[in-house]
Amino acid sequence: MKLQQLRYLCEIERQNMNISKAAAALFTSQSGVSKQIQLLEQELNVQLFRRKGKHLLAFSEAGEKVLYYAKEALQKVENIRLLADELNRSQQSLTLATTHTQARYVLPKVVEQFLRVYPAIDLHLHQGTPSQIADMLERGEVDIAIATEALADREALLSMPCYQWSRSIITRQGHPLTQLSSVALADVARYPIITYVQGFTGREQLDETFRRERLQPDFVLTAVDADVIKTYVRLGLGIGIIADMAFHPDQDRDLQALNAKNLFGVSTSRIAIKRDKYIKDYVFRFIEMFAPHLSADVVKQALLCSNNAEAEKLFADFVVPIYRPPKPSEHELQ
Repeated sequence: MKLQQLRYLCEIERQNMNISKAAAALFTSQSGVSKQIQLLEQELNVQLFRRKGKHLLAFSEAGEKVLYYAKEALQKVENIRLLADELNRSQQSLTLATTHTQARYVLPKVVEQFLRVYPAIDLHLHQGTPSQIADMLERGEVDIAIATEALADREALLSMPCYQWSRSIITRQGHPLTQLSSVALADVARYPIITYVQGFTGREQLDETFRRERLQPDFVLTAVDADVIKTYVRLGLGIGIIADMAFHPDQDRDLQALNAKNLFGVSTSRIAIKRDKYIKDYVFRFIEMFAPHLSADVVKQALLCSNNAEAEKLFADFVVPIYRPPKPSEHELQ
C-alpha cells in the first residue's frame, strides 16, 4: 500500500467520482490513477467503488471505511511535516479563511499585532462564504477559519465562540425612522431593505426574526459587503441592516445608525481549527490574540472533547465578550 494510492482515493472523492478531474488535480494521467486504484483493491481484496461499466458511481460500504482511514493516515503524515517545519524553524506561514466582514472590520488590528510579534511568518488571507470557508478548513487548505455561520455544524472542526455582535439599521440623515422615539420591527418592514446575502453575517437570524413576527420585508438589494450596502443606502434605495462593527461615525457622517440589538438580538462569531491537524504554537497565539478568553490551554482542553456538543459545554462556562471596535488612530481620523 502506497501513500500515493491513498491520495488518489481521497482526490476521487473530492472530484465527485470523476477520475479525469482527479488525475488533473494531481497532475498525473487518468490511466495512472485507475491502475493504482486497481492495485489497491487487489492488495486489500475488496471493491472500493460501486461501478457502472468504467464509471465510478460511489464508494462501496468497504470503500467508505477505507476512505476514512486513508484521510486519517494522510493527515498524520501531514502533521509530521508540520511538526518538522516547526522544529526546524523553516519558512513558516499562517493561512486564514474568513468572510468580508471579518477581514474588513475585525481582523486588521489583530493581524497587525500578530505580525509585530511574528514578523518572519507569512500570513495569507482567503475570503469566501461561510460554507466555502468551512470546506477549506475541513480539507486542510487553511489553518484557521473565522465566520458566524457554518463552522459549528462540522464535526471535523473545533469551533469556538469569539465574540458577540449586534446589528444597526442605517439610514440617510433625517429618515422618518430616526424621528421615532422607539423603532419596532413593523416600522422597519415598511421600508425597502438593503442587507447581506443569504448565508452571510447572521442573515438567517435576521430572516427568522421577521418570520416570527409574520412580517414580509422587501429586500430590494443584497450584498456581501457592508460598504456596498452603505453606498446604496446613500443613493436612497432603502434602509440598510448591517453588523454594528461596520458603521463608523467618523467615516459615515452622512448616515445615521440605529442600534437594532433589541429587534434582532445578538449573533456569535466563531473561530475554528481542524480537529486532527497538528496545531503550531503560533496558531494558538493568533487565536488568543483574536479572542483572549481562548488561551492555548483552553483550546487544547477543547480538542480533547470527543465532539462539538461536549466542547460547547466547556465554552458554556465562558462569558463571550461583546465586540468593541478598536479606537481609530489619529491617522485614520484625518
